[in-house]
Amino acid sequence: MNFYCLTDKGKVRATNEDFAFVSDKSVGPLGNLFVIADGMGGENAGDYASEFAVKKVVELLRNEEEDSVRPDGVVEVMRDVISETNWQLFEKARSDPEKIGMGTTMVTATFLDGVLYVSNIGDSRLYVQRGKNLYQITLDHSYVQEMVRNGEITEEAAKHHKYKSRITRAVGAESMVHTDFFSIPLDDVDRVLMCTDGLTNMVSDDDISSVLSEDIEPKQQAKSLLDKALEAGGKDNITIVVIDPKKGE
Repeated sequence: MNFYCLTDKGKVRATNEDFAFVSDKSVGPLGNLFVIADGMGGENAGDYASEFAVKKVVELLRNEEEDSVRPDGVVEVMRDVISETNWQLFEKARSDPEKIGMGTTMVTATFLDGVLYVSNIGDSRLYVQRGKNLYQITLDHSYVQEMVRNGEITEEAAKHHKYKSRITRAVGAESMVHTDFFSIPLDDVDRVLMCTDGLTNMVSDDDISSVLSEDIEPKQQAKSLLDKALEAGGKDNITIVVIDPKKGE
């Protein structure tokens, strides 16, 4: 596969509270691993939370038995690793007054036997591009998106809602966390995009789709998406991972 990852603090924030890990080499029992996180909390707590959570997931996977996981075991492995990461981050927050209330979004992805396995907590996202069409795979765990799903407000109203960045689920926010899992056959997937809301709050799905459908490399697509987010104001940290799952097949 061919992929590219970049992260930028944007034009407004003083620090970057996003963190990412990408590898097409084995990480413990997984043949590859992609993780992004967007931290939240008080001063320095958000960047601590995202970095701690991503590095802990990688560490715990590397401590697992290295025998390749079977497809039916991917969810179990990731659920256990994320649950332990959540508990350790929660304990860190509880023991340090400066970190009380910290947490982080997290999206993970791994490719196995022609299937993409995804986990999600919070409002960072994973999309797949099929031809000219973009599909959001993850569901945002946010106050506003839950109102949209319940039919209380429209998608258009959600874009301008004052609480649109208030998430309802985060790694480390509570002693236990519920993780969503998805599996997507890769037969007709041309690109996979993982990103924090610094991209999706600045750039429309139509514009994202237009870039991902271009016949250019993931590196160029990631940089083009970053440029669009910055041109639109760059009001938040921006992390982007673009993957061509078919390259090298």
